[in-house]
Formats: sequence, structure tokens, C-alpha cells
Amino acid sequence: MILVECPRDAMQGLPEFIPTATKTAYLQQLLAVGFHTLDFGSFVSPQAIPQLRDTAEVLAGLDLSQTKTQLLAIVANRRGAETALLHPEISCLGFPLSVAETFQRRNTNQTIAEARADVAAMHERCEQHGKTLVVYLSMGFGNPYGDPWSPEIVAGFTRQLAALGVRIVALSDTIGASVPATITPLFAELISAFPQIEFGAHLHTTPTRWREKVAAAYHAGCRRFDGAIGGIGGCPMAADELTGNMATENLLAYFAEQGEDPGLNQAAFTAARRAAGSVFGLAALPAG
Repeated sequence: MILVECPRDAMQGLPEFIPTATKTAYLQQLLAVGFHTLDFGSFVSPQAIPQLRDTAEVLAGLDLSQTKTQLLAIVANRRGAETALLHPEISCLGFPLSVAETFQRRNTNQTIAEARADVAAMHERCEQHGKTLVVYLSMGFGNPYGDPWSPEIVAGFTRQLAALGVRIVALSDTIGASVPATITPLFAELISAFPQIEFGAHLHTTPTRWREKVAAAYHAGCRRFDGAIGGIGGCPMAADELTGNMATENLLAYFAEQGEDPGLNQAAFTAARRAAGSVFGLAALPAG
């Protein structure tokens, strides 16, 4: 079971800048929990994502000597990838490749063809530097723009990624559009067709629909899940303001029911949840 904690996704849309020292301290607490991967920051235009303009400073302030957690940074183009590659502490680069042309243009100011070319170049550069490229298939379960979507389209994108040698692909429910009727067959088909690829689920959800989505992916064979403590963050383009990230505590509860143990430090996780309440301006998150 692979659990990816995504404080980057939780932070990036906040209007008020979180001080660098506060970010660093929060990430340090998350590193103590023992997540497989920490999606900690991004190397993108500070005009596009001002909240994360201090990613390099945050990284410099982290003590990584006592953790096995891998660090993942999101990039939006080759320039961002080259910046991320300068940091040996980063294990993985994440790139959002949309199956919807409209969203690719809005998200990275590229066409899909341009983004695919970037993926090929970034994968090659990651291989040269001993890093892993994680490709997020944005709008993986549908889109609100009227752009074409079907399981066959998603499979076609995956086929091209497999041909490049990409080893991790996360299906991203960018706007919370997924339902079990699409989640289960899509994961089942892809996991069967591309055994060389590790498939992840980056699911957005309302507070009442999280279980059915996690169960649908899990029972289809998915064993890599992204979450954020408290379900904070998500895509601002979602139609329902209650749609946010998958809450990590809900993922852990579901995994426990299935007999899965991600091997986290529970005391550190409780402390991190308490810290999240302060970092994100919430009154409190239950100790859990």
C-alpha cells in the first residue's frame, strides 16, 4: 500500500501566503509520519502559484536524515523540471498531463501535443538523474468542457506513456467527476493492460462520497492513493465547493478495514493533524 500525502495540493490555492518557516515546520512533521511519498511543493511560475514560490527555501530547511519518505515536486514544463533536477533531495517529479485539451491549456498553457513532448523530454532527464517521473492524467474521469472523454481515450494516453517507459501514472479526478461506475472498470482495465505501470488514484470528493470512490479503486486493484489531511485543498474548478482532496484519515480508516497497514507512526500522524488545523486556519481537526 502506497500512501502519498499532498500538502502542496492543500496549500496551493490558499489566498494568504503561509510563511516559509510555517510550511517547513509542517512538512517536517509530515516527514516524521512515514508516508511513502510527500507531494511537498512545486517549481512553477510564482505568478501562477504564488503560495509555492518558496519551494526551494522550504526544501533547504528540511531535515531528511531521519525519514525514508520520498519527496515529489510538481512541475508544469521543462524549465520547472530542470530546476527540480538541481535538487538531489527530490526523488520524483510530477507532471499534469490532461486528457482534455481545454484543461491542458488552462493548467500549463500548452496544447496536449506540447505537453506530451515535455513528458518525453522530462522522462529522459529524470532517467539521467536517477529520478522518477510521475504523470498525473488530469481530467481522467471526465471534464466539464465538452472535450472528448472515454476509457479508450485514457487508455490511449496510457499506452503512449508506457511506450516512453513511464512507470507511475496517477488517474486524477480533477473536478470530482468520478463515480464507482467509471472508477472500477477504468482501473481494472488499465492495471490489467499495463502491468509494468504503477497506477495511482488522485481522487477529489465531497465529504459524503469518499468511501465509494476509494472502494471502487481499491477493489479494482489500485494500491497507490493520494490524500491530504483534513481533505483540504483540491481543484478550484470543481462545481461543488465541498469537493476537495481525499482526506488522509479516511483513507487510513478504509485501509484498516481491509487489513492494510501503511506502516505510519500514529503518534506523529496525530501531531501532524493537530498542526494542520493551525497551518490551514481550521478551528480543529479531530485527533483521529
